[in-house]
Amino acid sequence: MKTSSILQTLSLIAVLGAALSAPVLAQPGPGMGMGMGAGPGMGAGPGMQNGGPAAGASAARGMRGMRFDRNNTAGWSLMTPEERTAMQTKMRAVKTYEECTLLQAEQHKTMEARAKEKGVTLPAPRQNGCDRMKARGLIK
Repeated sequence: MKTSSILQTLSLIAVLGAALSAPVLAQPGPGMGMGMGAGPGMGAGPGMQNGGPAAGASAARGMRGMRFDRNNTAGWSLMTPEERTAMQTKMRAVKTYEECTLLQAEQHKTMEARAKEKGVTLPAPRQNGCDRMKARGLIK
C-alpha cells in the first residue's frame, strides 16, 4: 500500500515537472526567430540588439531592432568580430540611402578583395540592409 502511494506521488511530480518545463523548452534560443535560423555568427552579439555599443544612438533613431548580419552584410564570414561591430556601428550612423549604399559598396569591395586573397567566392547577401532601413523609415 505504501509503495503504491510513493509511486503515485513520484508520477505526479514527474508529470507536473514536465508540464511546467514545456513552455520554457518551446521558447526560441539566441539567434532564432525572425526566420534567421541558428548557426555561427547568428544571434545577438555586441552592438546587435539592445545592449551593444551603438544602442544609445540607435535607440534614439528607432534602430534598436535593426540587425546587420550574414543575410545583409557582404563578407560577414570573412570579418573578425571587431570588424563586424565596426560595420554595424557605421551602418547605424548613416542618415541617407545614398550614404548607406556607398558604405555597402565600399564594404563589398573590401570583402571581395579579401575573398579573392583567400581563394573563396564572396556570396551575395540575401537581403539589402539599406533597402530594409529605408522601408522601415530609418533613413531617407
